[in-house]
Amino acid sequence: MAIFLEGNNLSINSERHKRTELLLGKEAIEKLHQSNVTVIGLGAVGSHAVESLARCGVGTIRIVDFDTISESNFNRQLYAIEPNLNRLKTDAASERINQIDPGIKVEVFNTLCHAENFNEVFASPTDVIIDAIDSLNPKVNILYEAVSREIKIVSCMGAARKIDPSKITSGDISETIMCPLAKFVRKRLRNRGVYNGIRCVYSTELISKNTVSKEVEPNSYKSGRDRKPVGSLPMITGIFGYIAAIEALKLLFPDIFNN
Repeated sequence: MAIFLEGNNLSINSERHKRTELLLGKEAIEKLHQSNVTVIGLGAVGSHAVESLARCGVGTIRIVDFDTISESNFNRQLYAIEPNLNRLKTDAASERINQIDPGIKVEVFNTLCHAENFNEVFASPTDVIIDAIDSLNPKVNILYEAVSREIKIVSCMGAARKIDPSKITSGDISETIMCPLAKFVRKRLRNRGVYNGIRCVYSTELISKNTVSKEVEPNSYKSGRDRKPVGSLPMITGIFGYIAAIEALKLLFPDIFNN
C-alpha cells in the first residue's frame, strides 16, 4: 500500500476561513485547524465532503481511495473534469485541497480500506471518519473497526437512484429506514454485536427498479461480484457529501450544534 504525506508546512490561512469563524467562534475555528478528519472514498459523495471540510478550515484531511477517475464519473464526482481523466482520485483531491488552502495538511492513502489494513491507515489518530463508499463488505468492516476502536464515524448510505432532496436525512444507524443499503449494513453489524452508535446520512425515498442498467460493469474494487450501474444525480450525491461533513462537525462540536 502506498502512503504519502503531503503539505507545505504553511499555516492555515485564517482570512480564508473568517466567515466560518464568525459563525462558530474563534475557539471553534482554532479546534478545526487542529482537527484530523478522514474521508474514505472520494467519489460522488466523498469528493463533496472533502470540499466542504477544506473550505471550513479542517487542518488535516486524511483521504483514502485506490481508484482512478473515469468518464463514467463525470455526471456526479467533483474531481471528474477533463484534465483529471485517468488520474488517481487521491492526486486530484490533494491538488484541489491545496488550491483551496495550501496550509491544510493532506494525508494520502492510495488503497481500498478494509479490516486487514485498518491498523496501517489509522496508525496515527483521527478525530472523525466519514465513510463514503458503497461496497457492502468493506463498508461493514470499516464501521465495525471504527466502533470497536471508539473512533467517531459518519456513514453515508445509498445516494444513487434518488431524485428527491427533501427525503435526505441523518440519524443513528438504528433509525435508518427505506434504504436497502442501510438494511444490509444493519443486519451485518447486528451479527457482529453492533446495534447503534454510528451516525448515518440516508434517504427515505422509495427507489424505482427502472434505474438499474441491464449491462454489467467490472467491479473496480477487484474483489466481490461485478455490479450493474445504477442511475444517479450530482445534486443528490453532493447533498449527501455536504450533510456528512456537517455531521462530522457535529461530532467535533456537540455543544455548538446541539443548541
